[in-house]
Amino acid sequence: MASQEIEHDLTIWMVDEVPARMYYAGRRWRVTDRPTRLRESVWSAALEEHGPGLYGWRFQATDDRGSSVVFDVYRGAAQWHVHRSYT
Repeated sequence: MASQEIEHDLTIWMVDEVPARMYYAGRRWRVTDRPTRLRESVWSAALEEHGPGLYGWRFQATDDRGSSVVFDVYRGAAQWHVHRSYT
């Protein structure tokens, strides 16, 4: 069975140009560690269509229930996207 990607709406709030909070997959998340800036060299070749200057962040976020997840997010042409998440 092939895997299927599901795109969820993602909104990120920044403080001093660093992610602080987000809304993703119907849940509110607080960034609970120090985000790491990711450059285009860490993204897979499949993302090259977004052109030079692609960047993102890796951070741990915790929802209102206390569940923590590490997210890799990137800024596309018009909005933010979750590239990968780690539980």
